[in-house]
Amino acid sequence: MTNGPAPGALRASSRPRIVIIGCGFGGLEAARALRRADVDITLVDRTNHHLFQPLLYQVATAGLSAPSIAAPIRNLFREQRNVTTLLDEVKHIDPASRTLTMASGHAIAWDHLIVAAGATHSYFGNDDWARHAPGLKTLDDAFEIRRRVLMAFEAAERETDPAKREALLTFVVIGGGPTGVEMAGTMAEIARHTLPGEFRRIDPASARVLLVEGGTRVLQAMPPELSTRAQEQLTRLGVDVRTGARVTRIDARGLEVGGEGIEPYRIDSGCVVWAAGVAASPLGRQLAGAVGLQTDRAGRVPVEPDLSLAGHPDISVIGDLAAAKSHAPGKEPTPVPGVSPGAKQMGRTAAANILRRLAGQPTRAFVYQDYGNLATIGRNSAVVDLTTPAGPVRFSGYFAWLFWLFAHVYFLIGFRNRLVVLIDWAWAYWTFHRQARVVARSDAS
Repeated sequence: MTNGPAPGALRASSRPRIVIIGCGFGGLEAARALRRADVDITLVDRTNHHLFQPLLYQVATAGLSAPSIAAPIRNLFREQRNVTTLLDEVKHIDPASRTLTMASGHAIAWDHLIVAAGATHSYFGNDDWARHAPGLKTLDDAFEIRRRVLMAFEAAERETDPAKREALLTFVVIGGGPTGVEMAGTMAEIARHTLPGEFRRIDPASARVLLVEGGTRVLQAMPPELSTRAQEQLTRLGVDVRTGARVTRIDARGLEVGGEGIEPYRIDSGCVVWAAGVAASPLGRQLAGAVGLQTDRAGRVPVEPDLSLAGHPDISVIGDLAAAKSHAPGKEPTPVPGVSPGAKQMGRTAAANILRRLAGQPTRAFVYQDYGNLATIGRNSAVVDLTTPAGPVRFSGYFAWLFWLFAHVYFLIGFRNRLVVLIDWAWAYWTFHRQARVVARSDAS
């Protein structure tokens, strides 16, 4: 079903056809930037919602319900009459004929294409680990992690063997980036503040939460002093942080860890979460091959300064799929980090450059405005690294947590979502209760 004329049908107008693949931060921003343009836009996504990924871990840890951080795509564009939305998946991009082949079998033609297909999990060549250690990129991922976390406590309540019970109450998060740090801190809070008093045979507060990071410190994108503070705050929450530890095996019972100067050892665990790596959508490799380009190790497509592809100015690649650089005047080009502000800015730049091409004007190089990094560790704990004209501003603790909270609420899509998230967070802050704890018990549970 579509909310406009069917793509591929006879053209209802002679207006330029712009197709956007993906309604993440980049795709959404690109479509909005074209709201007043005299063009026909087709927005294709394999889900029916835009997802605010920075708070996805809150759904995975039962702090928020899914509608609080997601919005139906059709609703977002109901007033933007030049947008047609399609629930479908792009399987093939043919730059020569300027057509997309969809999973449904339909074909879509374009005059200008923006590819914002995003990223998926990277297990560094060990894809069989995925069934034992789910990553966190979609609502389905969040629901599965939530189910595994809560069912581990339920299984421990039934278990009579002390060793097996200890394993069930051992939770491991692999990867010390923002997602891993936030997941580990929240898991510790669930065990120590949310669940005590609800079980009769186990003490949830006795659960162990381990954060395993292969590098020398957590939050490596942040300055070392903030990494140190983050690790200290995690330790105070009861998280066992292990840096320099590389995962060598993951199976149904847990994982094996080694590293330079570390004797290999095993961790039996009832729930393992993967937050260690991401890779660009497989669509990137297909597109790169079709235009004669080589992706980088993460599967990202190299782009020109204006975010188009070499020899194909009608195709722009943005967000996590683009190996993009910032081309600030008078400075050396610098890589753009895979964060939501970067995707949003690329979306606006790609849309603006399409309008310039349509007007016969030269395009402009992408310039990334770095506003800094934020990460929350847990209740009253966060680290903030801001970039300002006067220089970096760095702080941690309670005021950093407040800054993180209000920044995330501000960038949520829609007034209702902002209000609901504020209410849920206020309730959780004062009561320690997490209301989104309903899960479906699977046959494997």
